[in-house]
Amino acid sequence: MIRKLESPEAAEQLRKLYGAGGETIRFQRERYARLIRSFEEQFGKKDGIRLISAPGRTEIGGNHTDHNHGRVLAAAVNLDTLCAVTSREDLKVYFRSEGYPAIEMDLSDLAVHPEEAGTTTALIRGVAAGMKEAGYRIGGFDAAVTSTVAGGSGLSSSAALEVMLTGVLDALYNRFDMPYALRAQISQKAENAYFGKPSGLLDQMASAAGGLVTVDFRDTDKPEARALQYDFAKKGYSLVVVATGGSHADLTDCYAAIPAEMKAVAAFYGKPYLRGLTAEQLTADMDSLRKQVSDRALIRAFHFIAEDARVPEQVKALEEDRMDDFLQLVIESGRSSFMYLQNIYARETEQSLSLALCMAEQMLRGRGAWRIHGGGFAGTTLNFVPEDMLTSFMAAMDRAFGPGAAIPLGIRPVGAAELKL
Repeated sequence: MIRKLESPEAAEQLRKLYGAGGETIRFQRERYARLIRSFEEQFGKKDGIRLISAPGRTEIGGNHTDHNHGRVLAAAVNLDTLCAVTSREDLKVYFRSEGYPAIEMDLSDLAVHPEEAGTTTALIRGVAAGMKEAGYRIGGFDAAVTSTVAGGSGLSSSAALEVMLTGVLDALYNRFDMPYALRAQISQKAENAYFGKPSGLLDQMASAAGGLVTVDFRDTDKPEARALQYDFAKKGYSLVVVATGGSHADLTDCYAAIPAEMKAVAAFYGKPYLRGLTAEQLTADMDSLRKQVSDRALIRAFHFIAEDARVPEQVKALEEDRMDDFLQLVIESGRSSFMYLQNIYARETEQSLSLALCMAEQMLRGRGAWRIHGGGFAGTTLNFVPEDMLTSFMAAMDRAFGPGAAIPLGIRPVGAAELKL
């Protein structure tokens, strides 16, 4: 397998997943080779090793809209969670992820275990349960895993892991042809019910779909995804996330409060979610609303309404190649998150995201764009950086937040994938 990584066919597959460039291909060949060797060191030499990958994601528009049936603009990125895996004849799972404790478990038990909340074990069990419920075969496996989607990076390491797990069971025991929307739904259910995090469907959908995609979650059972063709690099811009070093630990309540408060406003109108309500309705009913919900809930509801309407404007700007208008909409999105959604910091003493956004505005004003990336409160910012400013921008962010804080991204055209050797 390692020799076959040197073939032109393998190089073409790697180019599709990670982008062009000799250095990129060399890095990935070495990474895959290390993973294969790691698998053999831990499980012995086996035939039929499969190589399954799933990407992280970047959120470009639609900050905290998915959980209230809104619209988003997102993309899969060329950072991924990668697995070397073989099937077993029993239902046992031996899971060895680089840098983490070994996991041993049995898929004969697919019940929710509250004590597993927040663990990879919970996600494995949850994905297996979801696939079985959807009519797919499941079984045990031996897996060695590595990832370039760092936990806490804001690129959704959990979604990459979940979507990869659907790919593992699909490849080993089915036909590896699961619809990407179903991959996303199974992954989200595992994260909600088993892992214990009340996420929307955005992260999993972007990872599973691949490419630059706009998704309408009006019907979460049948989300409408539409692929977009736009090459930011050809327009002279790089997408750069800045990992500010803030921790997501103990922030689940902060994330959970956002959809809960939005839905409390919707409940005033007898609705389960905000989609379909207007700012004019909220304004007209403000006296009654303030007697039933908090002011922060109302402010967050106003953010949702504006942000949900902003996504189709962003899509239209890209389709009409109005890059300047698109960048302005990105900035407006970020300001709405800062001022109204209020997901930039959880504690006044920890404002690394605020600092990163302030620095980006000082450097990119009039030329690029900047906004919060993903769930918020800690993690990363997203920046559209002109190519001639890329080196200086990344250097400044690395000085502020540590070496490697600024991460340039490429858009990956596919979701869960298998490298065929």
